[in-house]
Amino acid sequence: MTKLEELDKRSREVFRHLVDAYVETGEPVGSKFLSGRLDTSLSPATIRNVMADLEAAGFLYAPHTSAGRLPTEAGLRLFVHGLLELGDLSPQEQKEIDQLCKDKNKNQSELLEEATKALCGLSHCVGLVLAPKAESLLKHVEFVNLSPGRVLVILITEEGLVENRIIEVPLGIPPSSFIEAGNYLNNRLAGKTLYEAKTQILGELEYNRTQLNALSAEVVEKGLAIWAGKGTATSLIIRGQSNLLQDVRHMDELNRIRNLFQALDTQAELVELLDAAIIAEGVQIFIGAENELFAYSGCSLIVSPYSADEGRIVGAVGVIGPSRLNYSRIIPMVDYTAKLISKTIGKS
Repeated sequence: MTKLEELDKRSREVFRHLVDAYVETGEPVGSKFLSGRLDTSLSPATIRNVMADLEAAGFLYAPHTSAGRLPTEAGLRLFVHGLLELGDLSPQEQKEIDQLCKDKNKNQSELLEEATKALCGLSHCVGLVLAPKAESLLKHVEFVNLSPGRVLVILITEEGLVENRIIEVPLGIPPSSFIEAGNYLNNRLAGKTLYEAKTQILGELEYNRTQLNALSAEVVEKGLAIWAGKGTATSLIIRGQSNLLQDVRHMDELNRIRNLFQALDTQAELVELLDAAIIAEGVQIFIGAENELFAYSGCSLIVSPYSADEGRIVGAVGVIGPSRLNYSRIIPMVDYTAKLISKTIGKS
């Protein structure tokens, strides 16, 4: 497939204006329309030849014979990652998002709820926030041997909440290893959150494995991992699903949106995608079949991670909308919201 560097200046210009027009109207774009839009004086015939080359490269397609052209998903990705010129938030948009931290009495859950509503309202898309799990201070942990290879881990918080998990461990671990692992954790986790305890203990294990035998160290690591997993973000807030129905023109589009609604209802795939997004830096963009979740819905996801104290990434904020999103407007909006959330909860 043709790379961006291999497109000449004329092809880039025609393609950029075509995608801009498609984002505005959602309709196929013809050569005559583009000839009146381009700064250069290209004839409709010349533009048609350029469009034919872009179609052969896989960046455009014709929905109907004798119709104009639309960008393919590959074309949209080329546009977003290579040709897109980001705009600035309007003063009014920035003001609406800034309302998030105006009320100092809002708790973190309320802040994230407001962030979701703000993005939903301003973007006219689905607003979503992957919120950090509220972490209680820990009090006690205990390992109970159930059967060969299976251990029950009991975690007790200072509020008296009890969580039980079963973990798989190597066969042949003696009972003394479970006692030793429990004592090691209890001496270090009391009064800390799970994140704080995990960070400290896993760091210590690299240097202090001599304090624990290898089997006890493995029990400690598995016991921490059963709660910590890949991150602390587990709560998903979604608002504005009906916005996706505003731009539906055909029954096949409606069926694709319904498929996405079902995926949003189950949430598991979306949480998995957002968990992956928070590992990366900055705004992430997933267009159509680039991710399995949107393969049949014709939608895109724009998402950015946000952080808490000391730059620790704890969640993600973003929008889901049709593939013909106004990317130049939505990307700065998501980025600004994520930075504002980071700034606000970092002070709380």
